[in-house]
Amino acid sequence: MRTEFLAIYWRDMVKFSRSNAMLFASLIQPALWLSLYGLSMSSNFDMLASAVPSGAISVNYMTFIAAGILSMTVLFTCLYAGISLQLDKQFGLLKEMVASPMKRTHILLGLTLSGITKSLIQTVIIIVFGLILGVRFFEGFATINIIGSIFGILLFVVLFALGLMFLSSLIALKIQGHEGVQAVITLLTLPLFFASNALYPLSSLPLVIRIISYLNPLTYFINGIRYFSIGSDFYAFGTNYTYGINDILISLAFLVGFSVIMCLLALRAFKKVNVV
Repeated sequence: MRTEFLAIYWRDMVKFSRSNAMLFASLIQPALWLSLYGLSMSSNFDMLASAVPSGAISVNYMTFIAAGILSMTVLFTCLYAGISLQLDKQFGLLKEMVASPMKRTHILLGLTLSGITKSLIQTVIIIVFGLILGVRFFEGFATINIIGSIFGILLFVVLFALGLMFLSSLIALKIQGHEGVQAVITLLTLPLFFASNALYPLSSLPLVIRIISYLNPLTYFINGIRYFSIGSDFYAFGTNYTYGINDILISLAFLVGFSVIMCLLALRAFKKVNVV
């Protein structure tokens, strides 16, 4: 089995671990979002809990947006990884890698695995820090269900990060200059994040944005995270959220389809890339 991709993976992880600013920002940013935004807005949105029927399971705003903060972290981590690939291309390092006996698919695979690893690390940090702040994940779950839910969350993170890493690589290969890549990525992150159910229910969105949200992989990722971390039936914002097994399978299939499409496009771009 060829393992050249491990060299690319290890290089990117070493670069990540040795950059104190990057390491600090990537680990602290989600915690700041969860603590500052979550705590400051909780008192306002939790007033809507009065509309919850007696005996129904109600979650506070911190718990509700924790999945959204997790999605935002994975989104930013993976999409902005494309800037690193663009810099390798700009300064000739990608040319050296392509000229080596290493297959181009191994370059893409190594970069993608490093992005997934970073996303998994941040996921664990968000869950642990969230529980400390009062996020009620896994409340009422049996031990075996908690273990299964953690594996479910990690599976969704891997699939979502996989598609995003392929997308960021595609952008980096198609756009010239890291400023251009950064501009396109910034342009993408805003509609992807806000046209989703990350911070509020889809029912509260205008019809056009709601339609867009149903085509947004972020929406399906968040559905899976909330199902595994909160449960299949709960209230938030006075809105009843119910997730059946079919809903989760649809979300899973959507993320798989998204990853496959992005993978094919990224591989095609890699084969045609001009690094001269």
